[in-house]
Amino acid sequence: MLTIRELSKTYANGVRALRSVSLDIPNGMFGLLGPNGAGKSTLMRTIATLQDPDAGSIVLDGMDLLADKQATRRLLGYLPQEFGVYPKVSAEAMLDHFAILKGVTVKGERRELVETLLRQVNLWDVRRRKLGTYSGGMRQRFGIAQALIGDPRLVIVDEPTAGLDPEERNRFLNLLAEIGERVVVILSTHIVEDVTDLCQHMAIIGQGQLLLTGDPLEAIRSLDGRVWRRSIDKSELDGYRARMNILSTRLAAGRTLLHVLSDTRPGEGFEAVAPDLEDVYFGHLRDQATASAA
Repeated sequence: MLTIRELSKTYANGVRALRSVSLDIPNGMFGLLGPNGAGKSTLMRTIATLQDPDAGSIVLDGMDLLADKQATRRLLGYLPQEFGVYPKVSAEAMLDHFAILKGVTVKGERRELVETLLRQVNLWDVRRRKLGTYSGGMRQRFGIAQALIGDPRLVIVDEPTAGLDPEERNRFLNLLAEIGERVVVILSTHIVEDVTDLCQHMAIIGQGQLLLTGDPLEAIRSLDGRVWRRSIDKSELDGYRARMNILSTRLAAGRTLLHVLSDTRPGEGFEAVAPDLEDVYFGHLRDQATASAA
């Protein structure tokens, strides 16, 4: 269990990136949802000991992660949002180098580890190709391979599927699901589908504050019978915004499709629809925006 208590961080420019964040994260896949600038990356970097919080604690199975950063890094696997690679080095050679840095100094043990990891992420057949020739999804899978060196107890992946095509995204998410069967895996993302597909536990964060924690399916069920849909002309949108609680809008066949939150049918032409996690997500972000503007 990863236990986070009252974690706060304010940057020198005055931005309050984290505001007394407290979370209990069990083994398995945990989804952290939030828009860009919500504080997700700050939280991930703080857990990974890459920056210090102003206040708060982080404990994994009784171990204080902030007290001994070197010890923490030995049990941590981290795939940051921006993961650079040496383009002219092969995946096999680069992973071997990372293994040395992680303290795997016995050559035979290291060779076996590198092979195991490359097979696990389905890169063994292209192990001698230069990393600069890899697709985005292949680079992300290589990133997971390096994160798994040392058999970590906590794995953090920050926005891992952004920019991946559907096939690579599915392959990558399946890999994360396998890893999540054994350890704590924190998946930080703004892509709602990633959390719906993978995670049994989740949190929504906005402006550095936790807006919701719990089971994604329970959060969706809380909106049963309360989400309504209607297609309108774009010119009508402002009028609907003024009198209804609009969760989201998107264009469909040249018209604007509304999702509205209401305990009863909000008006003529609306039909009830089954809610999804996107409705939950946008609802909490809009509640926060409304409260901030009040």
